[in-house]
Amino acid sequence: MSFDAKDIAVEYHETARNSHLDALSDAALEAEITAFAETYGLEVHKELLLKGAFVARSKSTFENVTSLSEAEKQSLRDEQLHKWRQPMALYRMIIFCSVGAAVNGMDLVSINGANLFMPKQFGIAGGGKDAWLLGVVNSAPYFCCALFSVWLNAPLNRWFGRRGVLFITGVFCFAACFASAFCNNWWELVIARVVLGLGIGPKSATLSIWVAFGIMLGTALSLAFYHVPDTNGIVGLNWRLMLAVPAIPALVVIAVAYTNPESPRWLMQKGRYRDAFSALRRLRNSDIQAARDLYYTHMLLQEEEEVLAGDIAASRSILQLFKHRRNRNATIGSFIVMFAQQFCGVNIVSYYSTTIFTEAGATVTHALLASWGFGMLNFLFALPAIRTIDVYGRRSLLLWTFPFMALFLCVTAGAFYINDATTKLGVVAAGIYLYVIAYSPGEGPVPFVYSAEAFPLAVRDLGMSWAVFICWFFNSVIGLSFPSLLHSFGPAGTFFWYAAWNAALYVAIYFFLPETKAFTLEELDQVFEVPMQEHAKHHLSEIPNNMRRIFLRQQIPKRALYNFD
Repeated sequence: MSFDAKDIAVEYHETARNSHLDALSDAALEAEITAFAETYGLEVHKELLLKGAFVARSKSTFENVTSLSEAEKQSLRDEQLHKWRQPMALYRMIIFCSVGAAVNGMDLVSINGANLFMPKQFGIAGGGKDAWLLGVVNSAPYFCCALFSVWLNAPLNRWFGRRGVLFITGVFCFAACFASAFCNNWWELVIARVVLGLGIGPKSATLSIWVAFGIMLGTALSLAFYHVPDTNGIVGLNWRLMLAVPAIPALVVIAVAYTNPESPRWLMQKGRYRDAFSALRRLRNSDIQAARDLYYTHMLLQEEEEVLAGDIAASRSILQLFKHRRNRNATIGSFIVMFAQQFCGVNIVSYYSTTIFTEAGATVTHALLASWGFGMLNFLFALPAIRTIDVYGRRSLLLWTFPFMALFLCVTAGAFYINDATTKLGVVAAGIYLYVIAYSPGEGPVPFVYSAEAFPLAVRDLGMSWAVFICWFFNSVIGLSFPSLLHSFGPAGTFFWYAAWNAALYVAIYFFLPETKAFTLEELDQVFEVPMQEHAKHHLSEIPNNMRRIFLRQQIPKRALYNFD
């Protein structure tokens, strides 16, 4: 599901919003709603909006709002008692956004199976220069994302809205995938994949679970097309179909984009409150819920305007991410998690797993089947992240998963020294599968959530663009360098290399990554104002206590690093 970075801030404004409502008398609230309705052309809905405002003020005690009908109260009760009982329009929109995210996953992994055939046909299957050319082909969309298209995310969302961005990016993805099937040399494929980068970049901040689903589906389709024979003079029909098939869900996104309601928040930012109310009425079970949420969102936007007042011009300069310590520490934190997502090694498996499994002695069919297993596990073990990321926290999840990721990469590396072919392949597959099981609920979903929370509102759009740039830049470095790395180090040395990176990243996360879970915006300001060296000193001094907690199971209280007002 695609999201605007500022949407993450909604939960942080509950206290300020409710405090404002609590301070108003009934008469004052009625006067405020009257002015609100007149200002935005909603006079005909004034009584409904007033009831919605009373519900907003009495969120947990709406039963006492005498102006509500029994049917309206029942719809509010059902909101808590039957959370899955939602309008079909909402489910259609969720499916639409999920398909948009899955397209990204399919686009990312489609090159995986093609790498078994395309390099030989284009004469870039060897080492040296050929290995680097193969890296260029693989990494082309990610360099495009890092250097250009991710910076279009914020302006495109402002200009065209959420569904507009998904429509535009869908057009680029469809065109690139379709064109990839007709390429006859490596540089034509590079051009097609650069265009693909234009489609991937602006919607990079996607729900990772559905990206993982797209990766699983893409690996399954690569397996399905493997046995497709050349026909009618078409050479390499199988790998061409592997690259082309993501065009189908992209076409679906294009076709249904404007049948879904636009983001009410975006419409309100454009002053289109009547359209926003119509959208909310489609996405809620009752008009009273739509009226309440319209006023909630209006108050949120007002709160953001107050926070951002005087900072808009300054926030447009990337220097703001480094000028002040609060922003600089958030920038460092987002760099750590985004860099870690790439150099933990997951994308060498995503892009080159079929190559890795054939290096371990698998037949091509078995390599594709093993790659599908990787994609399936990536998806299945991303599902628990919906709960674990908020239960255990961002930093804690990373600290628990990185040691296992390093261990399982070492297992994979060591397997290449086994002489028995069957045993070698089994241990390589087990190592990679256990690795992705550790990765999916931790480093998979954390980076985008963490980055969206870390930056203050004034620089959040710019901060998210920075974070996504780091993600795609080092993603492209991985894609570019892996063929040459594999040729020089061999598979064992390559996996040991990334295992070492996982160990180093664990140290960086332990000492320099503040937690963001469950903090308000004001508390996060204090968290990121603490100098990084103070974080490092605190966590260094806690190592003995952590050892006693983990290994001796002693109940030792944790010393507070932050003193909130």
